[in-house]
Amino acid sequence: MTPTDPSGTAPVRILLCDDHAVVRAGLLALLGSAPGIEVVGEAGGGEEAVALAARLRPDVVLMDLQLGPGMDGIEATRRIVADATAVAEAGADAGKRAHGPYVLVLTTYDTDADITRAIEAGATGYLLKAERPEELFSAIRAAAEGRTALSPPVAGRVMARMRGAGRPALTERERDILGQLARGLSNREIARALFISEATVKTHLGRIYDKLGVDTRAGAVAVAKEQRLLS
Repeated sequence: MTPTDPSGTAPVRILLCDDHAVVRAGLLALLGSAPGIEVVGEAGGGEEAVALAARLRPDVVLMDLQLGPGMDGIEATRRIVADATAVAEAGADAGKRAHGPYVLVLTTYDTDADITRAIEAGATGYLLKAERPEELFSAIRAAAEGRTALSPPVAGRVMARMRGAGRPALTERERDILGQLARGLSNREIARALFISEATVKTHLGRIYDKLGVDTRAGAVAVAKEQRLLS
């Protein structure tokens, strides 16, 4: 029996999508203990998830990214979100309030490429499987309301990319100087290493600070590491 929400509201209806049966079984047991959350279906692949999402209309689809042969989690997310949008627009045309399922990615992968692709596909949230159960429950409830839910490491990467968006790219020479700066070299040592004048180093450093939005050497190195500007 599904635990009821203490507030008396209807439970959040979940569709699980993961190609590992053992993982699905573990999630079923975990979510079965959470008040106000009900698992209404499970899928072992992308195609099945898309079909079940259309038929069951859950509030949230808990989606893995790597699903073995066939449709991956990114494409499944894209199709589920597109279908949900179509249903919502049809409901609006008919004077009804409707929304399809939201997709909450639950994966072990946290690369920039995976995060970007999932968000671009329409995922409402991106959670790592290493998160505590309470964080998963909270993310599910947030996703059910259409609110963004991100694991802290993922949120940090997204913010770093946002801070770097729109800034002028560093030139090759600026990258060279930034690399020497990260090694702890002084302006004079950098000038000697790159065969340029110390005044030129200072000029380039000023431009680097402006582009990275910092005003100290340590700040420049920290942002460079965060945004992976150092080779």
